[in-house]
Amino acid sequence: MDVRHSVCALDCPDCCSLLVNVQDGHASRLRGNPDHPVTRGFLCGKVAQYLEREYSPNRLLYPQKRIGAKGEGRFARISWDEALDTIAQRLAATAQEFGPESILPYSYAGTMGLLNGSGMDRRFFHRLGATRLDRTICSAAGSAGLTASLGMRIGTEPEQFRHAKLIIAWGANIHGTNVHLWPFIVEARRNGAKLWVIDPIRTRTAAVADRHLRVNPGSDLALALGLMHVIIGEKLHDADYVDRYTNGFEALSEQAKQYPPERVETLTGVAREDIVELARAYATTRPAAIRLNYGIQRSEHGGAAVRAVLALPALTGSWKQIGGGLQLSTSQAFQFNRAALEMPELQNQSPLAREARVINMTELGKALTKVDNPPVKALVVYNSNPAAIAPHQNLVLQGMRRPDLFTVVLEQFQTDTADHADILLPSTTFLEHTDVYLAYGHYHLQLARPALPAPGEARSNMDVFRALAIRMGFDDPAFRESEDDMIRGMLASGHPFLEGITLERLDRDHSVRLNLPSPFQPFAEGAFHTPSGKCELGDFDYHPPRESRFGDPALRSSFPLEIITSKNDDSMNSTFGNRQSVDRQTAVLQMHQRDAEPRGIRTGDRVRAYNNRGAILAIAEVDGVVAEGVVRAPAVRWAKLSENGSSVNALTSDQLTDIGGGPTFYSCLVQVEKCGD
Repeated sequence: MDVRHSVCALDCPDCCSLLVNVQDGHASRLRGNPDHPVTRGFLCGKVAQYLEREYSPNRLLYPQKRIGAKGEGRFARISWDEALDTIAQRLAATAQEFGPESILPYSYAGTMGLLNGSGMDRRFFHRLGATRLDRTICSAAGSAGLTASLGMRIGTEPEQFRHAKLIIAWGANIHGTNVHLWPFIVEARRNGAKLWVIDPIRTRTAAVADRHLRVNPGSDLALALGLMHVIIGEKLHDADYVDRYTNGFEALSEQAKQYPPERVETLTGVAREDIVELARAYATTRPAAIRLNYGIQRSEHGGAAVRAVLALPALTGSWKQIGGGLQLSTSQAFQFNRAALEMPELQNQSPLAREARVINMTELGKALTKVDNPPVKALVVYNSNPAAIAPHQNLVLQGMRRPDLFTVVLEQFQTDTADHADILLPSTTFLEHTDVYLAYGHYHLQLARPALPAPGEARSNMDVFRALAIRMGFDDPAFRESEDDMIRGMLASGHPFLEGITLERLDRDHSVRLNLPSPFQPFAEGAFHTPSGKCELGDFDYHPPRESRFGDPALRSSFPLEIITSKNDDSMNSTFGNRQSVDRQTAVLQMHQRDAEPRGIRTGDRVRAYNNRGAILAIAEVDGVVAEGVVRAPAVRWAKLSENGSSVNALTSDQLTDIGGGPTFYSCLVQVEKCGD
């Protein structure tokens, strides 16, 4: 028996350190590394079953070409030579006829590994001159808010939450999407801390909290302003910290005066007494920590909502205490040499000899059906399943079914997107290739070498894009670099956070904490990374989203229910959609009794949720998870497994957030009706 180290590559802040028991090349057990300070020896339920995925009989093992209509999912096996030659020839011909910007890469965080997620692929598309993808689908508005207010995407380290005396989980279902933070919260609660949850949904985390404030979807900005109204009005803010380390206090305090608890109760659905109680508790309890997650930024004014919550620890000075402050993301502490990894200068050697245009991935449907000059004629998808996860699903599928669109998909399973491929290529899992991993929920950098052999003819993204570059005659040295060459290049940033962290050290230790003080208190004495060096508090005003209970009256008259498409606890976006248990969990629509009764709906009934973009069929669960006026469809189901070939993103729009250009998944109105037997 050989115990090998690996790293979970899935899109989660925990970025777990793994141990794999291997004998004769076969894994018998996967577990969390007990020596890792955040993983601490356990895994989430999703990844604990990962070997089932690794050895699934449904893994894609060989290159294939389409032999049926797009979307039918009928393919025939071909060789890698035929696959690569076909792709290279078609991309070259497309670039020649329509220009290289007619080629669109589409990827996101199917792997969080830097080499296979933003390494050789970026070099290839830069050299080709392809359209650049603005990768906004998850965190763009929140990231823009962090940058505007704090200047950098960093925050309180998870290990410090054990010291907090009050913890607010704001739009953060820690049990479902950040489970390795939970033991630190348990430790804090054993020492007397109180946990408040702010969420429209009665999540697993909300169910075990001391208090749950069920906020109306998209109204978090109003709630934050209501808390500020009390904190500033009762002079509970830290005047010294505010004066020394913030900008914009006077304007913000004037704005907060317009949001007394009575008004905020109407806007948010949170009782005025609870608003006052939380504001006082947060401002007077030390240390107080906020775990903010990306749910609140997936609405029309999501960026402003994030900035308003970010103002709270600055107003109260909670950044000063160990165990205080806020965490949304820690990702920017990993100050790699991204230019050495991605080599954007290769664009100068492309036929364009300049930077290519940018297309927002949230607007994929528009890109495939409405963009011209040039139109998108080739689509290369990897690390993503846009047919399931992109908003305005019917428009996306309309574009993907175009007969003149040449589509390449790199995948492990035959997803909804894979069904639309012209060439389908089998990809390795994170257990089968080398990669480096940052975290966006802690400060430990990790390296993983292959723990298992790749099955069949599966290849890593690195190998595929390197081979395509050779096929297309790209003779730049960048395409001959090995994984180790690229790792050394990205580590050579000269930033003090990475000083002394070498490939050899990562190979030896597997996980290395960044060069940060311990404990790390990034803003205890100001030192914000904004141009002013201060926290930019911002100037906000709340307007209900157009698609909300207080939004467009005409829309509400036809579609009176707000739908939340939050993450399913046992899914990872659409990654595990092939599991029968996950498909059952994502095939439901949760409703409140007072919305279900007048529609004649009971638990177990077939229902149809619809709006002017599409419709889904689901099984009703009338269970108290949501408040009156709200329904929830756990995301994301594979559309092809549903009765009508649609999943919840048939309902969501491709409208963008106020800042960052992110999706507004949670600003969405629907109607629900019972289906006939």
